[in-house]
Amino acid sequence: MKAKDDSTISRRNFVKNSALATGGLMAMPFLSNAGYFTSTDDTIKVALIGCGGRGTGAAMQALLTKQNVKLVAMADAFRDRLDECYNALTDENSEEGNVKAKVTVTEATKFVGFDAYKKAIPLADVVILTTPPGFRPIHFTEAIKQSKHVFMEKPVATDPAGVQKVLAAAAEAKSKKLNVVVGLQRHYQNSYRELYKRVQDGMIGEITSGQAWWNNDGVWVKMRQPGQTEMEYQMRNWYYFNWLCGDHINEQHIHNIDVMNWFKGGYPVKAQGMGGRQVRTGKEYGEIFDHHYVEFQYADGSILNSQCRHIKGTYAKVDEYFVGTKGSVKCGAGEISSKGKVLYKYDKKGENNPYQTEHDELFAAIAKGEYKFADAENGAKSTMTAIMGRLATYSGEVIDWDKAINSGLNIMPSTYAWDAEPPVKPDANGFYPVATPGVTKFLIS
Repeated sequence: MKAKDDSTISRRNFVKNSALATGGLMAMPFLSNAGYFTSTDDTIKVALIGCGGRGTGAAMQALLTKQNVKLVAMADAFRDRLDECYNALTDENSEEGNVKAKVTVTEATKFVGFDAYKKAIPLADVVILTTPPGFRPIHFTEAIKQSKHVFMEKPVATDPAGVQKVLAAAAEAKSKKLNVVVGLQRHYQNSYRELYKRVQDGMIGEITSGQAWWNNDGVWVKMRQPGQTEMEYQMRNWYYFNWLCGDHINEQHIHNIDVMNWFKGGYPVKAQGMGGRQVRTGKEYGEIFDHHYVEFQYADGSILNSQCRHIKGTYAKVDEYFVGTKGSVKCGAGEISSKGKVLYKYDKKGENNPYQTEHDELFAAIAKGEYKFADAENGAKSTMTAIMGRLATYSGEVIDWDKAINSGLNIMPSTYAWDAEPPVKPDANGFYPVATPGVTKFLIS
């Protein structure tokens, strides 16, 4: 979301703050007033933290912007993931584009392990954070501490304690006028932007109800391999463990939940719902549910419903729909109507690639010395909305926003090491404990 303080930072101040990170000052790029770069001094240096599929895509999109962007450092817990990413980015025949010349990473700037991010961040002006979301609060806090601009993927945490950590770092980023973009890319999609403008202008009146969906077959599974420690197995199969992923209501459905918050203009005050693990019950699916349905209640009393499902062979739908006092919005169709009459229809010929646009706009702002993007607070609060939904479906309780976000609930490990114990462990048969509504309690309702 656009920063409330749109003040432009002068080139002199931007450059004044530039220095080596080892000197304790902010490491900012030397920027051209013209908005493009004419020498190596104008390079915007990027560090990639998290080299999986999404990290590879985000790095590619950063390198495909019009600015003189160079990838100078890479970090991942696993060397094979880093190597796969590096090979993809230096592939001259890549379908996305040839960015090999913009990858200046050397063996000395490839870092592996749980502390790899600490070695990569000081080398860059902009940090891309694309690890599993459980690590996002730690990595984002470090990047802001070192005064870096940030692109980070959603969600930004997996528990309320992590959300609070991100909110604290977001406040620091604002005080330092550091641009932060979060990968809730519908904010950067032309059709959604046009719909939102018209909703803001009152075309459908006040939103009284809504529905959001992320229903599909599910995602990949990484089977346990011989010789893996429990920590490595969970890190490899991270989608199915809450400390790493936060369940699919958080990792995927956050996109639609965030649209509800965005169009509604606020965040829910309560949540209650139901969910379970009916079909996807194998031990390889860790501890997460395969379906969730949540009623989110907002401050004005309106209820917006959310549903997500990972069950093969079922009805698939990823979309949002809002009903207002004067009309309704079908987001996926780009359509606003009232009483059967179409009031507005977005021309899909004008649709953009929002994944690319979010990077185009971020790096353009940095190149011009502008403080323009402050997405982290909204990213944290939409993440909290999804977490609140998970707490509601896991427990069957009514979850209160204030009590939940201030609960201090922390599901992360106390130690990060390959031989350390993760916060959840399998039983003798290899199955993990799964929440049971009516039995599982959070004591925050």
